Amino acid sequence: MRRLISFPCEGATLIGTLDEADSDTGLMIVSGGNEPRMGAHRGQAMLAARIAARGFPVFRFDRRGVGDSEGINGGWASSGPDIAAAVDAFADAANLTRVIGFGNCDAAAALAMFGAQAGFAKVLLSNPWLSDEPDALPPAAAIRRHYAKKLVNPAEWLRLARGAVDLGKLRQGLTKIAAPPSPLDATAAPLIRAIHGWAEDAAIIVAQGDATGVAFRAAARGCGFAIETLATDSHSYADALDTLERVILAHLAEAASDGAKPLPVNARMS
Repeated sequence: MRRLISFPCEGATLIGTLDEADSDTGLMIVSGGNEPRMGAHRGQAMLAARIAARGFPVFRFDRRGVGDSEGINGGWASSGPDIAAAVDAFADAANLTRVIGFGNCDAAAALAMFGAQAGFAKVLLSNPWLSDEPDALPPAAAIRRHYAKKLVNPAEWLRLARGAVDLGKLRQGLTKIAAPPSPLDATAAPLIRAIHGWAEDAAIIVAQGDATGVAFRAAARGCGFAIETLATDSHSYADALDTLERVILAHLAEAASDGAKPLPVNARMS
C-alpha cells in the first residue's frame, strides 16, 4: 500500500510518500538536486514499489521548496533539518527500529554530512557529488575516460579525419585534462571526511560511466573506500534499475539481520 504523509519541518509542511511493508528496517530515499520525490523518469517511485514488495518499507519526501512541500528551497546544503524530520516521520509511520538512507548525487553528499545526526543506521551513497565544475565541461577524470574509449574506436578516428569533430571542444577538453591535478576543493574535502566518519556504516555505489561517479572515484583514490560499481552510464540507473534494486536489497537484508544500530530515542518517540 502507498500513502501520503505530511510532517513539519521548521514551520513548513513537507510531503512524503510511504510504500508500506512489514520489516522494522526501512529505506528512506533522499532526492538529489531540485528533483521531486518521484525521481528522474519516476525511477525512485518504481524503486520504492519494488523494494516494498520485497518486504522493506520505503519513504520518499520533498524537501522544503521542492515538489509538494512548503518553504524556501535552500539547496542540499541546508537540507539537514528536512532529512531529520523525514526520518522521524518515517520511523513513526512505519514503526521502525532502524532506517537506511539512499541518495544519489548531492543527496549522497547530504546523507554523508547530515545523516548521522538524523539517526540513520547506514547510508548508501550513490555517485557522490563533489562540487561544481569551474567551467561547463565534465570533471577531468570523466573527460579522460571519454577520450580513452574514443581512442580505441576506429570510427572516431574517421570522424576526426572527415572534420566531424568539434576541434574547439576537443582543445578545451585536452587543456583541462593536461592541467595538474588540484587538491580537493572546499566542498569535496568535507565530504570525504564525512564519509570516513561513517566507517563501515556507509556504502558507496557508482555508475561506471557516469561523470559524477567517475569524478568521485578519482577523488577518492587512496582513501580506502569500498566502491560498488554498476555497469551503466546512466546517472540515475535508468537502464540498471534491476541491478540497483539488488544492491540496495542486499544492504537492507544485512542491516535487518545483523542488528544494525537502532534509531535514537527521539526518532522512535516522535
